[in-house]
Order: sequence, then structure tokens, then C-alpha cells
Amino acid sequence: MEELDSNAPKPPSKVLTIAAIAVLTLLAGGGGWLVGGLLAPPPPKEQVEATKEPAANATGEEGLPKVATEANGVVQLDPITTNLAYPSENWIRLEVALQFDGLPDPKLAEQIHQDIAAYLKTVSLQQIQGPRGFQYLRDDIQERVDLRSDGRVTNVMFRTFVIQ
Repeated sequence: MEELDSNAPKPPSKVLTIAAIAVLTLLAGGGGWLVGGLLAPPPPKEQVEATKEPAANATGEEGLPKVATEANGVVQLDPITTNLAYPSENWIRLEVALQFDGLPDPKLAEQIHQDIAAYLKTVSLQQIQGPRGFQYLRDDIQERVDLRSDGRVTNVMFRTFVIQ
């Protein structure tokens, strides 16, 4: 019996197994890089040079120009974070932008911001669940904005809406 055990082949060592896996990983990575370079060649030089020198936008910052600026009649309100009426453990975060008909009025925008924040404190989770509940919330906020602004705000744009 001892003779059979001595003639049995030994399993490969752990170092040899790790080295084989490392070599295969490097070959797979190199092959992926090569195939990726063949399938998606680098962009033309004109496109690379155009992205190096971005133009200044309406706010004076570099990058893509922003459409939602006060010059275009759009005012981004500060984020509204408050707890719901029921269950009070749930919080809501809402970011809204207002589109004015003509020049924006910052004082009116702040009044609308406070009105929306006060309204959200009266809403329960059951009222705003699902797509229909979200649409009701949008309609209610739009109606409040219309009443507060006397038609000077033409559109309420939801940027983010999170319930936690």
C-alpha cells in the first residue's frame, strides 16, 4: 500500500496555480485591450483638440452652456428636504426649477419655495405613491405655483424627487 501512495502524482503547488492564473489574467487583459482598440479606434485629432478648449457658457464657467439660467427665465430653487406628514419617519427631497414668463423675480421664487416646503409637510406617503400619486403631487404643486405667481411662472420643472 505504501508503494501505491509514493507512485501517485502530486497535485500542483499553490504557487504554480497562482502563477498560472496571473499569466492567464494578463493574457486576457491584453487581448481585451487589443480587441477594444480594434473595435473602437481613437477619436480623430480634431475632436480631441475641440474638447481641450471648452467655451465659456452663460454663467462664465467652462464646459457646456446651461439652458436653465436666469437669463433664459429659469430659476433653480434650493433643494427642499422635509419629513412627510405620515409616516413622519419618511423624508422627501425635492429640487424644482421655475420657468418665468419674462424676467425672473427672486422674491417671488423664494415665496414659492417656502409655499412648496410648507405643502410637502402636509403630504402623506400614501398620497404620492406610484406614478398616479406623483402626477397628483406635480399637479398640486403647479396649481399652488399658479395661484402664488398669478401666471408669471409658466412651468414647474422637477429636477430630483427622492423619498427616503
